[in-house]
Amino acid sequence: MQRPMRRIAAAVSAVFASLLLSLSLSVPAAHAATHNPVIFVHGLSSDSSSWDDWIADFKADGYTASELDAWSYSWSQSNVTTAQQLATEVRNVLARTGASKVDIVAHSMGVLSARYYLKNLGGTAYVDDFVSTAGVNHGTTTAGWCAWLYTSCAEMNTGSSFLTSLNSGDETPGSVSYASYWSNCDDALTPDTTAILSGATNVEVGCISHTDMNNDYGVYQQVRNFIA
Repeated sequence: MQRPMRRIAAAVSAVFASLLLSLSLSVPAAHAATHNPVIFVHGLSSDSSSWDDWIADFKADGYTASELDAWSYSWSQSNVTTAQQLATEVRNVLARTGASKVDIVAHSMGVLSARYYLKNLGGTAYVDDFVSTAGVNHGTTTAGWCAWLYTSCAEMNTGSSFLTSLNSGDETPGSVSYASYWSNCDDALTPDTTAILSGATNVEVGCISHTDMNNDYGVYQQVRNFIA
């Protein structure tokens, strides 16, 4: 009787092993959710801490610390210089994360250096989504107060040669997805509609102050959904 029992036991074991193998093949392996790394670009008279609220919001929605890069730069320098530094930052983030592209979320004057990078420094090859929040895309007359002090401020003054060049031709070049979120009561942007980008998804978010545009939770939700 021992031999038949051994044969039965062996057959049952084989069936059981086959069943386990089948289950292991049919159940997809667990893997971490992946996102494009997000690089945040602050504006005039600011630094990376201006993104603290949104960084926390992104983390709460599943982004890891390595996928969120808020960096500081010297805001008084030319936006051209900042764009060159942004190009280096993008390369570093891609190398560190192994991603093929990043998303850029910029506020106020930060959109100018980011757009210069996209248009003139080959950035469209490395950026998937670009978001402008309260962006000084076509200049603002309020920049007159600091235009004589800082190169960056002079460049965002309405009618500057920098803006004329930046906005010539296609304002949203490449295959990048562009969005611009703007407020109808932004005292820093004169006029408010300066934030609108031709070819972008332009969203008026209502009456939100200039400094609150990049920490408002309602705007955050729209930005998160856009780059998702």
